[in-house]
Amino acid sequence: MSADEAVEILSIDGREVRVTHPAKLYFSKQVQVTKLDLVRYYLAVAPGALQGIRDRPIVLKRFVNGAEAEPFYQKRAPSDHPAWIRTVTLSFPSGRTAEEIVVDDAAGLAWIVNLGCMELHPHPVRTSDLDHPDELRIDLDPIPGVGWNDVRRVAMEVRAVLEETGLQGWPKTSGSRGMHINVRIHPRWSFTEVRRAALALSRAVERRAPALASSKWWKEERHGVFLDYNQNAKDRTTAAAYSVRPLPDARVSAPLAWDEVLACDPAEFTIFTVPERFAKKGDPHAAMDEAAGSLEALLDLAAQDEAAGLGDAPWPPHFRKMESEGTRVAPSRAKTAAKSTRTKASEKKAAASEDDEVDAAKPKARRSTMPLLVIANSTNKQEAQAGLERWREKHPEAAKLLAVDDVLVDSMRGSSSTWTRIRVNLRHIPEDLRPPQETPDPDDDPTRKWREGSKPTRGKKKAP
Repeated sequence: MSADEAVEILSIDGREVRVTHPAKLYFSKQVQVTKLDLVRYYLAVAPGALQGIRDRPIVLKRFVNGAEAEPFYQKRAPSDHPAWIRTVTLSFPSGRTAEEIVVDDAAGLAWIVNLGCMELHPHPVRTSDLDHPDELRIDLDPIPGVGWNDVRRVAMEVRAVLEETGLQGWPKTSGSRGMHINVRIHPRWSFTEVRRAALALSRAVERRAPALASSKWWKEERHGVFLDYNQNAKDRTTAAAYSVRPLPDARVSAPLAWDEVLACDPAEFTIFTVPERFAKKGDPHAAMDEAAGSLEALLDLAAQDEAAGLGDAPWPPHFRKMESEGTRVAPSRAKTAAKSTRTKASEKKAAASEDDEVDAAKPKARRSTMPLLVIANSTNKQEAQAGLERWREKHPEAAKLLAVDDVLVDSMRGSSSTWTRIRVNLRHIPEDLRPPQETPDPDDDPTRKWREGSKPTRGKKKAP
């Protein structure tokens, strides 16, 4: 049998799971990890990994070519899944539905890892009630240049706010640069209400630590550690505890006890160290299901914010515009609020003196304090980064004036895959040195065709 045809058959709690291409390398640059190594890692920590995903619909984020290649998202269950794998019908904000996989046991866990699912992405609901989350998720996402110490300090502020509102948080490393704090709640509130509570918590933490924490959605407005309240919007998922992340050292999203937060180093938690830690200490989040709490106090905070004039914050771009949401446009692209509307009289005057009046009627452009350039769009992050380096070489005087957080690297999610957009903020560069917007290099935005096709054509009616 050739390496391409090789299959490892595992017997797990009376079920057979086929691991295809078991010797295929999923990590190769810094450490050597095969697909079979990943399966064995997850089996070693299965009770802990299942704690975060059992009885929940799960999005399959598949790294079919390993951690060093781009993954894709698969919401719908594969048609050839085993009969013992459950599915459940989940609806999305778009109105569409899909049959998603539900993993209940170690055999199911091994089966999705064989599909290339290094990360586990469960929804925050149980199959018995798909409309009411039982988990509030707090994602601490540091902007470039912000260190781990600041992430930990913000985590402790989150803990304080949670305790003041009668809730218990369960921290874990994100497996990258940030931290996640999950909160078990009673499944009584809608996704919209849970997100509203998360926004109130983010703003409360920002008030407590304004120099460290930010609740601002637009990247150009953020500083320090961003509390991503939108991770609680319906159809959003985060990597669950024990997920293997695509970093060169095969790092893991590791559950922590609170007394470990201020002393831990995320690099300590890899697929090589976490199984031994799990065997010795068990799962720090084992009691989470017994600690469900109420969102009432956080929703009271939200009501106080709204009474003080703080309305809703921006939603993710693919969500419909919410009634209480402000303008959904980045500050750097916002138009002047004082733009005048032509009256009928001015229109008549414009007809008499069209050229002059058209120029006069144009709103004066406000010089943005946060001018952004799109540098690269690519489905390959390394190619996007290479495009940024080419831009730096082309504009060395401007490049040397950029602060660390002036380079915005956005991981964008398309319909089934992720892509990278890189922008630079020219706020620190004098106007006479600011390069113009050029065609991004590379310029591979997989959503452009869809966006251009979705724009209505002015003056034409749709065919019936």
